[in-house]
Amino acid sequence: MKKLAIVVSHPIQYYAPVFERLSKACILKVFYTLGAQINEEGISDEGFNQKITWDIPLLSGYDYEIVKNTAKQVGHHYYGIKNKDLIAKIGLFAPDAVLVYGWAYTSHLKILKYFKGKIPIWFRGDSNLLDSKNQIKSLFRKLFLKWLYHDIDKAFYVGTANKNYFLAYGLTENQLIFAPHAIDNERFSKKRSNEAQKLRHKLTIDPADNLILFAGKFERKKNPNILLTAFIELDQPGMHLLFVGTGVLEENLKLTVEKLKSDNPALSKRIHFLDFQNQTQMPIFYQACDVFCLPSQGPNETWGLAINEAMAAGKAILASDKVGCATDLVKNNENGFIFKSGDISDLKNKISKLNKKAMLHQFGNRSRTIIAPWNFDRQCEIIINQFNGKRIH
Repeated sequence: MKKLAIVVSHPIQYYAPVFERLSKACILKVFYTLGAQINEEGISDEGFNQKITWDIPLLSGYDYEIVKNTAKQVGHHYYGIKNKDLIAKIGLFAPDAVLVYGWAYTSHLKILKYFKGKIPIWFRGDSNLLDSKNQIKSLFRKLFLKWLYHDIDKAFYVGTANKNYFLAYGLTENQLIFAPHAIDNERFSKKRSNEAQKLRHKLTIDPADNLILFAGKFERKKNPNILLTAFIELDQPGMHLLFVGTGVLEENLKLTVEKLKSDNPALSKRIHFLDFQNQTQMPIFYQACDVFCLPSQGPNETWGLAINEAMAAGKAILASDKVGCATDLVKNNENGFIFKSGDISDLKNKISKLNKKAMLHQFGNRSRTIIAPWNFDRQCEIIINQFNGKRIH
């Protein structure tokens, strides 16, 4: 069997299941570069404003090594990951190819440069061109990224917007291989109706009412404020809004609803907040809602895997045009709608269209069909077939 080395910063719930599958088809070793911060107590997540410990296993079923990180200020920034021993450790493993997840760390960039011409360099990232930048910055960025990606032999792109990004920065069609961004479709689609009904009852949401869900980090990039404002301005009877998560905008969001209690108490009762929920609980929240909304404005909303999760749960989707996955996964008037980012009138218009239970049920079924091939098994199969010189379309 051939050997594959993977370089990635830390365990991620969307990657670990792929690594487990890959380990059954090749000799795999994953090198985690963040260092000692990776432990059973979890990893601090600035977006959620707390330390996160996922309640699903992320370090089992495959071989890995947590490489010592000697950076002075360890973190998710370019100078936050420096691994003096990483090149030697990969060399000792003697892989037939190395797959690097993301370049924006000192060590990851060094790996791309050092192993160029020695073994095949594969790359995985989900960046896109959806965020507008000023012309001077764009010129320098283009020159830098063309220099960077010159060292890559193959890139596994996650979707259409990501492919366009790689093409813009010098990679060719022959270098690009589609490997779908994926989540555990089976876990999110497994019926948890009783728990979902109990959640709606707890929130005093009538079975005939519609629930819009926002789940994720309360941060500027995700733009939950525009969803709250649109919901309040619409004041559509029989519709509820649920925010699940934490983050820097939490206080501001809750303060807005608190002020609403005196002006429109009935409406304020249809807006709900719940804290961060872990992976095993999230299917309940998706299944309890009727519509999932991701109103991101960027920068860097590269994909939006929460949409994959909501679609696997069979829900209608409302996404802004800054969400990386929207082009591939959200089909207007089939399984939801795409609205113009930052355009509250367009958002209100799209919300007002999502008010019939029968239509939402139809949209949800269509979501399940669309998301079905975006799965871990297919992603793994595509990577393994690259070893064998095959290409899957």
